Amino acid sequence: MFKKYLLIFGLLLSSGSFAANPQAVIETSLGTVTLELYADKAPVTVANFVQYSNDHYYDGLIFHRVISGFMIQGGGFEPGMKQRQTNAPIKNEANNGLSNLRGTIAMARTNDPNSATSQFFINHKDNNFLDYASPAKPGYAVFGKVIDGMDTVDRIARVQTTRVGAYSDVPAETVKIISITIEDSKTE
Repeated sequence: MFKKYLLIFGLLLSSGSFAANPQAVIETSLGTVTLELYADKAPVTVANFVQYSNDHYYDGLIFHRVISGFMIQGGGFEPGMKQRQTNAPIKNEANNGLSNLRGTIAMARTNDPNSATSQFFINHKDNNFLDYASPAKPGYAVFGKVIDGMDTVDRIARVQTTRVGAYSDVPAETVKIISITIEDSKTE
């Protein structure tokens, strides 16, 4: 499935649809975050995120895991911790030279390095221990960074959290993703 995304993304790049790196605007119930997506460093991951965004998959989902001083995670659960169906997993692109620094966005995954689907996290501090080190320590794929709205990330990171069933670090009050819009960064 990720080959399909890579092909589509390659066509977008060659057609000039994305002259450089696209931007994503995440509208949340606590404010707006604008990201620059590193299409040149993580083409499969960016194509995956763009596809989910353009399909309006993220609309109405929540930030379901928030740990201040670590990260905020969203992109997989509806309010009430109901998990949304995803597309097939993508290849881990953590070995791309990018680091999990404060304000970067990376793909969440299970213990299988190639299991990322829709969930992402924004690093609330430098988390270099999440970087690619070797095939035995595959890391988490950074694919962009916050270029505006880090105050919103900080606001989300400060919310009270609780436990909901098997899930810990869930915001006590819902932090909703209203929409994620992809904007072409090229100038006309």
